[in-house]
Amino acid sequence: MPQSPDPSWLEAAWAQREEQIYPALFGALGPGIYPLDMALFSQVFGQHDVDPRWLTHGVFESPPNTRRSSWLYVTSGLSNAWEDARPDADGESGMGHELLLETREQSPWALRLLRNFCAYQLLLAAGRFGEQPPLGEWDRMRTGEPINGGDSLLQALLFIPAPGFAGPRQLLSGRFGFLQIIGLTLAEHAWGQAEGYPALMERLALAGAAPVLDPTRASLC
Repeated sequence: MPQSPDPSWLEAAWAQREEQIYPALFGALGPGIYPLDMALFSQVFGQHDVDPRWLTHGVFESPPNTRRSSWLYVTSGLSNAWEDARPDADGESGMGHELLLETREQSPWALRLLRNFCAYQLLLAAGRFGEQPPLGEWDRMRTGEPINGGDSLLQALLFIPAPGFAGPRQLLSGRFGFLQIIGLTLAEHAWGQAEGYPALMERLALAGAAPVLDPTRASLC
């Protein structure tokens, strides 16, 4: 494991994100963070050798407020500058992003999905899946099952720069942005492959099918 940075500035940047930036953007963050745990890494990904720093990452569940009607789920920790010996305000902080998704209702499946992808990003960055890099803007993937674990037609995901929270956010350890997860049907995924995913996002947004996820919606393609 690389030598940990001086905890004073790392913890200050961490607090800056969770106590200043997140409340200003999202409002109340719910009852607290839902951290990653050993069971997630071992049962979902078959990984038993876990960096203890990963277990400090987690997901906040932010309820609707006067600025938005959605439930919002956001990771915290991916933008921690663990590998930096000193803060670099002009560079990226950690992975340079946090993950985010929105739903129409409070959704345990959304919390589970985002915790899983937070862990997946950490494993990708650690090289646990060969040379595959961490997920980035406009990456997409099929999930192999409905995203809510039920009968939803949404069985693919698209990762986009969060339209409602655009632009990098500044920490004393560097900048970071938000990657928002969008749910797609397999037909929409195929349409995006043929016509381009930015064009697909325009269709989804015009129909009110994005960026807020609704696992009960019909396919637009």
